[in-house]
Amino acid sequence: MKLFIFLTFISLVPLAAHGFNAETDRQALIEFKSRVSEDKKLVLSSWNHSFPLCDWKGVSCGRKHKRVTHLHLGKLLLGGVISPSIGNLSFLISLDLYGNSFGGSIPQEVEKLFRLEYLDMGLNFLGGEIPIGLYNCSRLWKLRLDRNDLGGGLSSEVGSLTKLVHLKVFLNNLRGKLPASLGNLTSLEDISLSENNLEGEIPSDVAKLTQITSLLLQINNFSGVFPPAIYNLSSLGALSLANNHFSGCLRSDFGILLPNLRLLNVGGNDLTGSIPATLSNISTLHALGLHENNLTGSIPATFGEIPNLKRLTLQSNSLGRYSSGDLEFISSLTNCTQLKELRIGGNKLGGDFPISIVNLSAELTTFDFGGTLVSGRIPHDIGNLISLQTLLLDQCMLIGPLPTSLGKLLNLRVLNLFSNRLSGEIPGFLGNITMLETLILSNNSFEGVVPPSIGKCSNLLQLYIDSNKLNGTIPREILKVRPLITLDMSWNSLSGSLPEDIGQLENLYTLSVAYNKLSGKLPQTMGKCLTMVILSLEGNHFDGGIPDIKGLLGLQKIDLSNNNLSGRIPEYLSNFSKLQYLNLSVNRFVGSVPTEGIFQNSTMVSVFGNNDLCGGITEFQLKPCLPQEPPTESRNSSRLKKVAIGISVCIFFLFLLSIATVSLIRLRKRKKNNQSDNPTLDVFHENISYGDIRNATDCFSLSNMVGSGSFGTVFKALLPTENKVVAVKVLNMQRHGALKSFIAECQSLKDIRHRNLVKLLTACSSIDFQGNEFKALIYEFMPNGSLDMWLHPEEVEEIRRPSRTLTLLERLNIAIDLASVLDYLHVHCHEPIAHCDLKPSNILLDDDLTAHVSDFGLARLLLKFDQESFLNQLSSAGVRGTIGYSAPEYGMGAQPSIHGDVYSFGVLLLEMFTGKRPVNELFGGNVTLLSYTKSALQERILDIVDKSILHNGLRVGFPAAECLTLVLNVGLMCGEESPMNRLAMSEAAKELVSIRERFFKERRTVRH
Repeated sequence: MKLFIFLTFISLVPLAAHGFNAETDRQALIEFKSRVSEDKKLVLSSWNHSFPLCDWKGVSCGRKHKRVTHLHLGKLLLGGVISPSIGNLSFLISLDLYGNSFGGSIPQEVEKLFRLEYLDMGLNFLGGEIPIGLYNCSRLWKLRLDRNDLGGGLSSEVGSLTKLVHLKVFLNNLRGKLPASLGNLTSLEDISLSENNLEGEIPSDVAKLTQITSLLLQINNFSGVFPPAIYNLSSLGALSLANNHFSGCLRSDFGILLPNLRLLNVGGNDLTGSIPATLSNISTLHALGLHENNLTGSIPATFGEIPNLKRLTLQSNSLGRYSSGDLEFISSLTNCTQLKELRIGGNKLGGDFPISIVNLSAELTTFDFGGTLVSGRIPHDIGNLISLQTLLLDQCMLIGPLPTSLGKLLNLRVLNLFSNRLSGEIPGFLGNITMLETLILSNNSFEGVVPPSIGKCSNLLQLYIDSNKLNGTIPREILKVRPLITLDMSWNSLSGSLPEDIGQLENLYTLSVAYNKLSGKLPQTMGKCLTMVILSLEGNHFDGGIPDIKGLLGLQKIDLSNNNLSGRIPEYLSNFSKLQYLNLSVNRFVGSVPTEGIFQNSTMVSVFGNNDLCGGITEFQLKPCLPQEPPTESRNSSRLKKVAIGISVCIFFLFLLSIATVSLIRLRKRKKNNQSDNPTLDVFHENISYGDIRNATDCFSLSNMVGSGSFGTVFKALLPTENKVVAVKVLNMQRHGALKSFIAECQSLKDIRHRNLVKLLTACSSIDFQGNEFKALIYEFMPNGSLDMWLHPEEVEEIRRPSRTLTLLERLNIAIDLASVLDYLHVHCHEPIAHCDLKPSNILLDDDLTAHVSDFGLARLLLKFDQESFLNQLSSAGVRGTIGYSAPEYGMGAQPSIHGDVYSFGVLLLEMFTGKRPVNELFGGNVTLLSYTKSALQERILDIVDKSILHNGLRVGFPAAECLTLVLNVGLMCGEESPMNRLAMSEAAKELVSIRERFFKERRTVRH
């Protein structure tokens, strides 16, 4: 009887279990649905008691027990959180929640799903850590948690998932090191842990993963030498370790050990050594990335033997030797008929642009040759590459006009020719390339007008044509290209007005037309460019008031300096909370300066050179604003008083004038040449007497002396009336030529303004207390002294010696400052000015180490002298500058010229980076600073440069030799023997700016 009861109970258990467990699954899914966001529950409308459980959407059941075995809810855009009840689906084999919007964390209850083989929760918003219990699901063969916000580390418990074939946890926030237990997963074929924050070395146990075909670990913080374990993984088809911190060399037999690779990407690391020639053995290779490392040597010509190569990226290394043989590999690549992307820019490649480039694959879409020293012309048949979408030839040494076949590249989206020596007109056929999104022609020698046909490029986002020789007006057609984000036409000779059509550019982020010859009033429609962030209109002839731009609240930079703008400064500029730089200097603004918002910070706002401005914060050093006029009766009374005072002053002034006349007659009698009065002083509005200067310098105390020159001594002085520190240059009138130096300096500086000129505040022409002629020039004071004391601190007394040395970047910035101001003096002044005595002691540095050129005592206003006057000036004043810096033609009697300044700048540039004066004891006979530098330029560059540069402020791995080579080459081109062969200062400035852009940016994308 007992046996019967027992057997009856046993036979009923499956039935009871079936009923109970099916209901458990139902309740678990109902609970799951309850945690789904309300707006998405409709997707699961079949999950109700009207439908059998196994017919619910996404649910599959086993045949025997009708338990839920598969739950596939991928790509249903479900939101909410994942219910812990998911752990009650104990028969679940596969769970797919990919491509939804679940937040929260992965429930710990997944550890109950011991039958689970497939788990995909990728592309959600899951946070927290990977639950440790998940590793109890030992039957898993696929685990996908990619594109979430999972943190924590990859636990060593992962080694218990011994059946795992696919592991994808990329694009999360995983931290820590890879566990050695990863080597236990010997069935793994696919690992993707890219784009996390994993660190440390790759464990050697990875060598056990002999079945692996794809290993993707890019964009993490891994370090150490290139992992030796990887060389054991001969089955690898895809290997990406890009953008980590791996170092060391690649083994020479790389291509033999890993012969099955289709993808190899180790770019963005710190690898050194040469490219293994055996890479060409990998006949299956489709994509090869070795970019942004420190690789050296040549580019193997054997790459042409990889028949299926589609992508080759080698940019930003140190490949090549700046020689003609560097580009021989290009011809071999013509065999790669499937090549789509070739990036070799930013290397030490030299020689002429290879003609064979036009025979590359017709499927080529990207060609990057920028940042090399490749020279010559762009091949005439470049149009053969009909599939090109991106063409980067920036920062090379290309010359000549653009070939007409360029107009055949109708698929081109990016054309970057920044900083070459290209010339001729900008061709109108560029307008035929209607797909263009980025056009960069900056820093070349293009001339003529801006072609209106560019307006046909209706997809254009960025247009850079700055720093050329363009003239004519701004075409209205270009201002109708609605998508434009950046429009830069600065540093040309464009004339006319800024068209009203500018308001149509509603997406404009940057507008720069600085340093042209534009005039007229600023268009009111500018206020419609609501997305504008940068507005640069400086260095033109715009007049009138600032238009209503109160709606441009996103502006971060406004520069309207050096124009003829007038009216009041708009109060609403105070409300621009994002504004970081506002320059209104050298205009004709009137009235009070606002005191709110950005106007409270004098380092962010500049208003100098507006004589009728008043008020503002004290740092602006403006006169106080006068009170409002009193009533009429008071005004009449005031006027009578002023008339009475005026008469008294006139009588007193006539008395003084008679005394001054007698003194001047006596003074002129003592002069040998009976010279006429100096008209140049009329421009100075501030009067200062000999007594004022005597008191301000403490009777010309030696403790206040800061320097001396050929014609005078410079003192530091405090003007008590303005509480202002200035520099006073007192001329030694006993020195022959001092008066001419005084007049030359006044004539040169009276009408010119530039941020890199020492500002002449006023002048004093008077009689001292002994009746002697006294002349002095008063300048703004430069607290960091002269460049000379920074370059040669060992020659300076310790109390005045700088506390440190200049970094490479600081020297480069100073060089750019000097090139910029010399270009201004030579080309952009009303009359060209030659400084004639450029040397380190005449370069002064302000608080920020910005360079200011001083001492114009030998300067020449070149258009004011005829040939005969030039020769007379030479013979009488001896315009020769300073030995070592003076141009060689001056020694043969040549007249002063801007070419002489260029030579001096070249010598100065070499001195700045070698640390050696041109009169150093090393030099003599045929050996000069120029020849010394030239002989060492290719092979011994680091032997001749100032060693303090190499140990000051350079990051590890910085290509100092390459950078210094390019800088010194500019110096040599400026210092050519023949004046006609020297670079123009505008060209020198462009070269130096491009060097700074290239070497002091972290990553190189589309370069500008």
